[in-house]
Amino acid sequence: MAPATVTDASLEFYGAAGRVTGSCHILRFGKRTVLLDCGLIQGGREDESANADEFPFDPAAIDAVVLSHAHLDHSGRLPLLVRRGFRGRIHTHDATRALLRILLYDAADIEMSVVRRENRRRAERGEPLAAPLFLRDDVEDTLELVHGHRYDAWFEVVPGVRARLLDAGHIMGSAVVQLALGSGAESVSLTYSGDLGQYDSPILRDPVTPSGSDLVVMETTYGDRCHRDFAASLDELANVLEQAHRAGGNVLIPAFAVGRSQTLLYLLGKHFHDWRVDRWQIFLDSPLGIEASRIYWDFEHLFDEEAGELFRERDFMPKLPNLHFTRTGDESKLINRFKRGAIVIAGSGMCNGGRILHHFRRDLGRRGTHVVFTGFQPPGSLGRQIIEGAETIEIHGAPYPVRAKIHTIGGFSAHADQADLLRWYRGSGEAQPAPATYLVHGDPKALTGFQTHLARVAGVQAHVPRSGERVDLRRLPESGHGPVRS
Repeated sequence: MAPATVTDASLEFYGAAGRVTGSCHILRFGKRTVLLDCGLIQGGREDESANADEFPFDPAAIDAVVLSHAHLDHSGRLPLLVRRGFRGRIHTHDATRALLRILLYDAADIEMSVVRRENRRRAERGEPLAAPLFLRDDVEDTLELVHGHRYDAWFEVVPGVRARLLDAGHIMGSAVVQLALGSGAESVSLTYSGDLGQYDSPILRDPVTPSGSDLVVMETTYGDRCHRDFAASLDELANVLEQAHRAGGNVLIPAFAVGRSQTLLYLLGKHFHDWRVDRWQIFLDSPLGIEASRIYWDFEHLFDEEAGELFRERDFMPKLPNLHFTRTGDESKLINRFKRGAIVIAGSGMCNGGRILHHFRRDLGRRGTHVVFTGFQPPGSLGRQIIEGAETIEIHGAPYPVRAKIHTIGGFSAHADQADLLRWYRGSGEAQPAPATYLVHGDPKALTGFQTHLARVAGVQAHVPRSGERVDLRRLPESGHGPVRS
């Protein structure tokens, strides 16, 4: 077989084009095909039903996957890809490989639980039964294909395509993917941001930007706005705890098991005395979050300087003597004894399943309850309904009133905001002209907001691709000039 050249190369946008979740992009190089991520679509029931649709490619014809990080909106359809015939390698960071084991098995268990509940209703109506998206056996088959790598170490993805992973600062093991296609004068460099974290956030290091890219594909989850200042967000959380204490209620925090849960525990420990955290009983009500925390500590060499020093001094993160890990369902139910004085951190972060729903059923109707959202809630999701002021929500087919006080604290987001995105892009946009730039992983408002912002501050004409749009890597569109001005 003759070696492929960039004359045979293209990139096709599939998942997370024009939306936030379901990341998946298709790189073709000669007769080889590589996926960048393969994630679940998350949000409302109609959105999530699309996860069972056929892929716009033959899974058996995919040669490899390069996975940016473990969150399910980037990794969650990998078991379905394998179930439908994929047998290539899945390349990712070593920490992501460790996190995938717990996240994908958990996703399979939740999928079975949802299908059983749905099939009970269907059986009562005499309707055809639903099938799960994938099973634990599919997860096991998937994990056998995963190959872990270190940051900043080049590896071959397929012949003619090399890649390296750089720290994205989003969650442990999250990576910016830099790809080199071909060699010599005809080579092309492509950078895929995955999900980017905030600069100067706790525990993790700042995101890294590779320079000299010909094409940049970047996320824009918060491309139209800036988070509240981190110090102000700390004050806001402290104030929420004070309000809830005075109101005599509990604090419920829907949190991603990987990333947000560890950050919240770190902050509660760090501010244990000045926030008077000793007045509370803290529950990490998430077997997945507990396991993810253990994996975080296993990769302490990836911590930022402050977290690394704390780890070395105390052999753990800041101490929380009133922290309880509730692994089993029976332990979780015992939290019901607390009518007040409990901080409950439970999954899922997008409120599309998990134990947080059981706490919502019990506590959302109480006026003394305070609910703190610290992460993005996709349109149509239960979390978005609550944030937008729904007076009644539906959980497991039954209505529940919302009387609790709702707080959204964006400063704790694991996602870069508009200023962070621009700061990250600056590293790849120093060249004259700027790289061809494509914006993905954002709702329409965020996408167009960042597109407009880039044009105004940098003269860069970024493109917002449609799902299914294909870019010929021989003829990249001009994005304008650089460097990016502050």
